Amino acid sequence: MSTLSAPAAEADPAPAPEASVAAQAPLGATDITCSRGFSGWLAQHQLSLAFSSYQTGQLFLIGRIGDGAVSFHQRDFQRAMGLWYEPGRLFLASMVQIWRLENVLGENERANEHFDRLFIPRAARITGDVDAHELVVEADGRVVFVNTKFSCLSTFSLTHSFRPLWKPKFVSRLAGEDRCHLNGLCLEGGKVRYVTAVSRSDVVDGWRESRVGGGVVIAVDDDAVVAEGFSMPHSPRLHNGALYVLDSGRGYLVRIDRATGAREDVAFCPGFMRGLDFHAGHAIVTLSLPRNLNFKGLPLEDEIAKKGGQPWCGVQIINLATGDIVEWIRLDGAIRELFDVKVMPGVACPMAAPLQGPDLASIVTYEAPPRPLDTPGWV
Repeated sequence: MSTLSAPAAEADPAPAPEASVAAQAPLGATDITCSRGFSGWLAQHQLSLAFSSYQTGQLFLIGRIGDGAVSFHQRDFQRAMGLWYEPGRLFLASMVQIWRLENVLGENERANEHFDRLFIPRAARITGDVDAHELVVEADGRVVFVNTKFSCLSTFSLTHSFRPLWKPKFVSRLAGEDRCHLNGLCLEGGKVRYVTAVSRSDVVDGWRESRVGGGVVIAVDDDAVVAEGFSMPHSPRLHNGALYVLDSGRGYLVRIDRATGAREDVAFCPGFMRGLDFHAGHAIVTLSLPRNLNFKGLPLEDEIAKKGGQPWCGVQIINLATGDIVEWIRLDGAIRELFDVKVMPGVACPMAAPLQGPDLASIVTYEAPPRPLDTPGWV
């Protein structure tokens, strides 16, 4: 087993009471606690998690150290939002760029003894501040992101900030006005299939007047509204043939009948939900606290109060068969809002390099040549 030197880690001097936690980067004035079984759940399912916080501008990579402690590794990305993971690669939408990070460790290599993935920033596509939300990579390799500011789906352009691909039919033209708050998307058969929007508004910032009950799920191929009546819906996802969405303004993970548009509440989570992924009969969601002390005007506030709870910031793992919250991460302090979450199967303990500075400069790797360099005629 070989070991690669990587940016040094710092240990949290005060592990969380519910579970052992080792923080691999400064977290500011934020306490992190995990459910007692969270580390075991990661080990049982042989996976790690990535989640983002646009409020504090951070990417978190969560894994498990050999002694069972939960590792939280953090790197700064201004306004970190949408995530996409495929083996060995992470995409992340930020304030003005969409980043591509590549794992440089081989199967039996480790960084700093513990980490079996080391993600290095290898490319950034400059979009400008288009308020990019969720993103996906289609089967042909095309990156598609939700261009929330311009109310459309977009991809990269070699010359310009973006190339528009699709907009809702109720949006009359492209304008940097965030008219309907288009925010989420998902794939089916390797192509973008569904999106979510908070309203059908066609005026600047018009979605804010329709936060309660104005949300829609739209099929991109024929512009059909598949389901409606949501309060600030987010993160449409297909899982085992079923369509799910976060009815974030109500606090519910919802399953949708694609044929009829009928909705079924699967589970309630006490926070504003954004970001959704699945693994082995479980849904993983991120939750955020209210920005102004309360979820003003949203059903979510009354629902939390009715259940005798308090708002959360963190990650909750839901058993889809029962709707039970089986494991969780909770953040208390400076970090109040999270965005996206991705499952990384087969990864035990990931970390990432910084975007600049001597730590990044010191990590130099090269691709193995196809044949020895001293082969005659080698070019």
